[in-house]
This record gives sequence, C-alpha cells and structure tokens, in this order.
Amino acid sequence: MRLQRALLAVVTALATGAGPQIAGLLTASIAHAAEPPSLRFSASVQGEGPDVILIPGLASSAHVWDVEAPRLKGYRLHILQIRGFAGAPAGANAEGPLLTPLVEALFASIQAEGLKRPAVVGHSLGGLVGLMLADRHPDALGQLLIVDALPFYGLLFSPNASVATVETQARAVRDALSGQSQSDFAASEPAAMARLIKSKGAAAEAAVAAAQASDHGVVARAFYEDLTTDLRPKLASIRTPVVILYPFDAAIGEPQAAIDGLYQGAFAPLPNKRLVRIDNAFHFIMIDQPEALHREIAVFLAR
Repeated sequence: MRLQRALLAVVTALATGAGPQIAGLLTASIAHAAEPPSLRFSASVQGEGPDVILIPGLASSAHVWDVEAPRLKGYRLHILQIRGFAGAPAGANAEGPLLTPLVEALFASIQAEGLKRPAVVGHSLGGLVGLMLADRHPDALGQLLIVDALPFYGLLFSPNASVATVETQARAVRDALSGQSQSDFAASEPAAMARLIKSKGAAAEAAVAAAQASDHGVVARAFYEDLTTDLRPKLASIRTPVVILYPFDAAIGEPQAAIDGLYQGAFAPLPNKRLVRIDNAFHFIMIDQPEALHREIAVFLAR
C-alpha cells in the first residue's frame, strides 16, 4: 500500500536522526534564567504567566521553538533540550533506557519547580513523552498538544502492527545506526530531512545541521524505544485534554482520507481529544506552516 510505504519512509528518516532546529534564530531573546539541569535534559525559561513546557522531537534542538516562543506572550515557557540531541552532552542518556527515565525526570522537575498543572506541547518524540506523562502522572499537567506523533509508531509499518511484529526491524535499525560512525550518520541527514521538511531555506538548513550534531548512539536507542512503545492500550484511561496536530501534503501521493483515517484510528480510544489536520506540511509543521502552528497553539492555550 502506498500510504504504508510513504509513512515507512518517514519513520526510516526519523531513524537517521532528522529533527527540526531553527538554530540561532531569536536565540538571544529566549532564556533569562535557567532551571536546574537534569541528567536527562536541560531547560531554559522565558516570560511570565501560566507555565507551558515545550518539548522538541528526536534529534531536535530547543531552538525548534525559536519562532513560536516569542509570540506566546503572557506565558512562562520552559523550553527543553533533551541531552544527546543537537550537540548537547548525552549525560544520563548515553546508555540504557531513555523514554521512561526522561518522563520521570520531567515529572520530578515539575514537582521541584512547583509548576501547577502546566500545559505541555511536544513534537514527535516530544509528543510521545507528553502522552506518557499524561498516562503515568495524570495530575502533573493540565493539557497536552501533540505535534505529529502517534501513540504507536509501528502503525507506520502496518495497521495491524504490534510491538512483537516491529521489534526485529526496530532493533535492526537501532543496531545499524549504533554501528555507524558519527560522520557517516551526519552524512545521511540531508536525504532524511528531505522526507520530513517540505520547505527550503535557512530553517531547513539549520535543521539538518543540528540533527547532524546529535549523538547517533542516543538517536539510535531513542528511535528503537519510540517505535516499540505502544500506548494504545492506555489511551482510554487518559483524561487529560489532548489536541493532536497532524500534517498532510499531496506530495506524499496518498489520499487525504487515508491520512485522516490513520490518525483518527490511532487515537480513537482517547476520550478527551481534538484532531486538527495541517495542510501543505510534512512532519515538521513548525517549519512548513508556522502560522498554522501558532494559531492552533494559541487556541489550545486559551482554553
């Protein structure tokens, strides 16, 4: 099926560590203070008001939010940088499990900082982290906005996929990535990014550069966990309000209805949700359609 082949190409590209970073844009305006560093992530703080946590995706930089963050007036933004991505030292992410410890570190930080049910916005892997947080610690966040993530990425292989059926492929990609040199990994990024960002220009170029700087071993293990984590059985019990943004573009060669069906079916058990399709965008909506992203985040935070 063409839909499965097209989406499998995207998930394979994710395996190579592509992630949107708008490095250097508006950087000076971002952080006026820093939260205590975590072994799993660091964070910067911008603004005053209700707390909002922004989580980048696989191999992404905190700078992926550089265009959006200054527009979110009246909020205190906590902008995360996952260690091992975009040139950040790997820290505790250098070995062992990554996703669950990252979620627990985020929960600990929310408690330590005294944040009162912050809103969470997460892209891709960051969206999955937000969904895991809502499952494991439902009182820790007030609402969640997911920018193009699925509760089980194995659905990109097949609508009948399970962790058992995708584990062998996920392990093979993980091992191949881990076995690469950093330079070979970096050389693969332009081709990967071409499947993930439609736009051309400085933002896309910065995305490639930051992805190239990501630790290929951390990316390999994060990808494996991303692909073999299935939250579908948990969805029915998640009461956190969730907004899911997902992209569509005719260039993928699949009907809009097929893409709609993929996301609607994947999130069907989630009781308190709203799905919004963003047209003329690939995986990185914040680069391809920044105005649409801002509009939806503004509506989300105003609720």
